[in-house]
Order: sequence, then structure tokens, then C-alpha cells
Amino acid sequence: MNKYIRFNLIALALLIVISLVGCKQEGATADNSGGYTVADIQGTTVNIPAKPKRILTMSMCTDEIMLGLVEPGRMVAVNNLLDDPSSSNMVELGKKVPTKITYPSVEEIAALQPDLVIEPDWGDLSRVAALRDLGIPVVVCKGPKNLQDIKETITLLSQAAGEPERGNILLKKMDEKLAEISQKVAEIPQSERKSVLLISLMKDYGGAGCAFDEACQLAGVVNGAAAAGIQNGQIMTKEKMVAINPDFLFLPSYNNHGEVDINRIRSEYINDPGLQGMKAIKNGALLMPDEGYIYNCSQDFVFAVQEIAYRVYGDKFKLEPQQHLSAVEK
Repeated sequence: MNKYIRFNLIALALLIVISLVGCKQEGATADNSGGYTVADIQGTTVNIPAKPKRILTMSMCTDEIMLGLVEPGRMVAVNNLLDDPSSSNMVELGKKVPTKITYPSVEEIAALQPDLVIEPDWGDLSRVAALRDLGIPVVVCKGPKNLQDIKETITLLSQAAGEPERGNILLKKMDEKLAEISQKVAEIPQSERKSVLLISLMKDYGGAGCAFDEACQLAGVVNGAAAAGIQNGQIMTKEKMVAINPDFLFLPSYNNHGEVDINRIRSEYINDPGLQGMKAIKNGALLMPDEGYIYNCSQDFVFAVQEIAYRVYGDKFKLEPQQHLSAVEK
């Protein structure tokens, strides 16, 4: 065979191989039928026959991530708080998915006929095998607890949804927003940095090691609980609160569609005689940040950082309600 013809055939073969590789999803393995497989965090290889159109995720934060990756019409149901403005930063998107869930059973999940279920590892993993036995693809992901977890979960969910490029777009938008906030935070002198104490209805939340603590660090704000050596998962006593003596108190606003008397809960702290010597209470520095942001463990964690900085340092970090990052919306 003429050596030039042989060279051209080899080059053509290489081009075909490269083009086929380029058609595969990043982090997923495609097959000839249009389906693909994804490895979840438990090491299970999950076969997804086609790009899913009836997606169900088992937590609010994974709903929020998925709604940054796919259109609402591809979600078969979402968490019942996603349209509650006291808890959600994507109320309008939540309204576009009519079916709401709380803690559905295997039977209730099957009745929704999902073609993909996302189960965070902080959820009820006992239903994973039962759903798979019914032929439903289930991908187990991290229940995100920090920024790195969030990024890894976005990547996995984008692969599971058949939208890896959208996952990359979302990660890029996160990095851009965090860089913008970081630049402004760097302009705040260390001598002017303030401290905050989070009063949460989850009484063991807010110490060192949680997403709120990381958001405070990125916002240039001292998390009083973490600075006092309190780890996330430990309950903070009122005596410890007085000793921390923060510049600001973040009070809860969650009301579960109006069913929780949040004023009564807040008054337990505001009117407690033992807390009146605290700097934040004496100065009236009692804030109610947007809980749709500050408890967020989706791509919108970046707005948790901005919300904390906005509440503590003012309009330099001004943040409007109901902001969210999406790779779907232009």
C-alpha cells in the first residue's frame, strides 16, 4: 500500500476516534442506545436509559441544584418549601412544579413514575434498593455540607441529568460571583470586621464546620460560635451566647407557609433577661437575613455569602431577593 494512502487512513481513523470520544458525557459513559451510566458516591454504576424527563430529588438543596441544570418541566415534583418565600430563593420556579413532596414513601415515589431519583446521603438510604428493584435509576449524592461538596454534587447531578455542560456553566458562574464578593471583602480593614451569632431553629446548627460558617469566612464576618470553639452539631447555651457577645444576632424567619409562630420563638431570645447585656441586643443589631440564602447548600450558596456580607456591611454588597444561578436561563 502506498505509504501516503496508509498515512491518510490512519489519520482518518484517529479523527473518528476523537469525534466519538467528544460525544461522550464528561464523567459518564455513553452506550449505543443513547443511554449512559453514572457512578454515584457509593461507587454504584447507575444505568440511565435516556436523558431523564421526570426527575425527582429527595431534598430541597438537590431540587435547587437540579433547577439550575434543567427546565422545571423536567421535574416531576419538588420539596414543599420551594415555593415558600421564607425558606426559598426560587419561589417562582417552585411554583412551576405543581406537585410538592415532604417525606414520600417508596410507594408514593413510584406513583410519580420518575425516570431518575437523586438521593442525598443524609436522607433515607433504605429506599434506594427498593426503588432500584422497581427499575427506577437512583443516584446517591452527597448531602452538601460545604462549598466543595456543593461543587462535586453539581457535577454529579449534571451528569445524571445528561447535562454535563450545564454543570460546567453553573460552576463557572459560582466562581465568578465568589470572586466578585471576595474583591469587595478584601477592601474591608481587619479592624472593621464584625462578628455575628446565628440563632437557628436547628439548635445544634451554626458552629465550626457547617456551610454557614464557611459562608461567614468568605463574607469577611466572624462566626461567633466557631470563634468560641463550638462545633457544628453542638448546642450553644445562652451563657455561651453572652460570653461570645457578637456585634449582630441573626434571628430566624422560617414559618413553614405561616404555620410556625416565629415571633414567639424570636421573643424567647429578645426578651430574655439573661441576654440583655449582649452588645447586639443593647444596640438593636437584631437581623433577620433571608433564610433562602443563608441555609442554602446549592449553587446559590454564593448568595449566602453575599447576604451575610450585605446584612453586616451594608449596600456595598446589596442583594435583591429571589436571586439564583442557572445554566438554563439566559
